Amino acid sequence: MTRPTILKALYLGVVSGILLGLLLKLIESITTVRVYTLLLNIDFIPIIGGIAWGETVEFIFHVLVSIVIAFVFVYLVIRLRIEKSFSKLLFLSFILCLPTFGLYFLLSSLAIKDVPAWNDWLAFTYWSVAHLFYVWVLPVLYKKM
Repeated sequence: MTRPTILKALYLGVVSGILLGLLLKLIESITTVRVYTLLLNIDFIPIIGGIAWGETVEFIFHVLVSIVIAFVFVYLVIRLRIEKSFSKLLFLSFILCLPTFGLYFLLSSLAIKDVPAWNDWLAFTYWSVAHLFYVWVLPVLYKKM
């Protein structure tokens, strides 16, 4: 990857991750459904889960995951040569983010903190809508650059 490509992937990951986090924080503040808390929750991860991280550090962890997704997205866009097709960019973004929908069930089941239950369908809907927003933001930001 060239330096401009690396910077593009970093930008995509940081901005899209921040937007997803802010959207889930807004949803949680309006509805009190703890989807933002679920997004940031790492209490079930051995070693680091036992540390009382602040919200800012947990948010940084979330953005780092988004950066990894963005790097894979940019790499595949270039490799597949689909830069010009928004529909293909959107499809790729959806495929890459598909696991996040299932992660809701895993994360809510493993969490020690008070987060939505694995079978809280309203919370799952909020989670899914926010992640569909993320799916859309990646190719939009990519095309704007």
